[in-house]
Amino acid sequence: MNGAAEGPAFPRYSVAELNGAVASLLERGFAPRFLLDATVSRPQLKKGHLWMTLVDDQASISAVVWASQLDKLTFRPEDGDGVVVVGKLNFWSSRATLCVQALDIRPSLTSVLRQFEKVSQRLAGEGLLDPSRKRALPPFPRRIALLTSRPSSALADMLRTAAERWPATSILVVPIPVQGPVQEQICQTLIEVERQAEALGLDAVVIARGGGSREDLAVFDNETLARCLARCPLPVVSGIGHEDDTTVADLVADYRAATPTAAVVALLPDRSLARRELRQQAGHLRQVVRLQLQGQRERLNRHQEQLRTLHPRQLIGARRQALSHARQLLQALSPDHQLARGYSLLRRSDGTLVRSLSQLGVGQTVVAQLADGHADLQVREIHPLAVAASTEA
Repeated sequence: MNGAAEGPAFPRYSVAELNGAVASLLERGFAPRFLLDATVSRPQLKKGHLWMTLVDDQASISAVVWASQLDKLTFRPEDGDGVVVVGKLNFWSSRATLCVQALDIRPSLTSVLRQFEKVSQRLAGEGLLDPSRKRALPPFPRRIALLTSRPSSALADMLRTAAERWPATSILVVPIPVQGPVQEQICQTLIEVERQAEALGLDAVVIARGGGSREDLAVFDNETLARCLARCPLPVVSGIGHEDDTTVADLVADYRAATPTAAVVALLPDRSLARRELRQQAGHLRQVVRLQLQGQRERLNRHQEQLRTLHPRQLIGARRQALSHARQLLQALSPDHQLARGYSLLRRSDGTLVRSLSQLGVGQTVVAQLADGHADLQVREIHPLAVAASTEA
């Protein structure tokens, strides 16, 4: 080329050399592992490998999950799912093509919330989230089944709280996986607990998981698990994640607690409070019994007084006193009493009592009855009272 000898010296490559240099540059200058936020587009299986396009609102890149890695995924993305990909770059020098090799795929928060909305709306349409179907929790459960991961700090907190709060309740710990696509295992465990519930004396079920990202709680948005919880014949208490986390399992449960520990607090009584209430009730009962005894004592005293009043001796004494009063009254009103005071009774010869001068005549014989006897008298004169005469006039 004209002027090539005078111009700058450019490196010269073959196609293979150029592609090899790009591959070497990417290998030396780019992170061997990285996290990629993206949305899955057109996922499809080809010869056992999962191919897809990862996109955002400005760009796209091809990605693949090799068949050897596919069975290890805990989340299989669908078209439109938001994901976080753990990956590395694959650059094929022969074709100069770049691809993301996905080592792990996790649902993004957007994808999790979309799944939550979809499942909750479907279940709400069937009435499974209706508050009217929520069952009351047992006031004093004898035994509860605690479904959670084991060992875990959440389990340790729940057991400590249960022992402090109400040690009379027996706790049956049932280990379950709590992350990834483990809904079938949780459902099978829950079904087995339901089958043995009567024999085990269970009164309620707690399903719990400690804190984590909202994406880590995705299994509790699963529709199959939600329906399994809704069919449980025992009251179900959920304590999943943190206070701000709400899953479909929380909506289906009979009681949703903010945390695993809060689930135990909601289900078990507080023995300190129960002790105070018992003391108050005992004091109230003592007061009631004291008042009842006092009332019965007063009633007994009244009955005893009535018995004394109705005793034959009392009745006879009262009758005697009444007879004595009557006798005194009769004596006071008796003619003999009046005669003793100096009065006398006049009777005609036929024995009739003389009450008026009109019954007498001059020369008539009358009998005068006195206190100590009687005397025969003869009427010589009759002298009517002047007042009586004037009144008659």
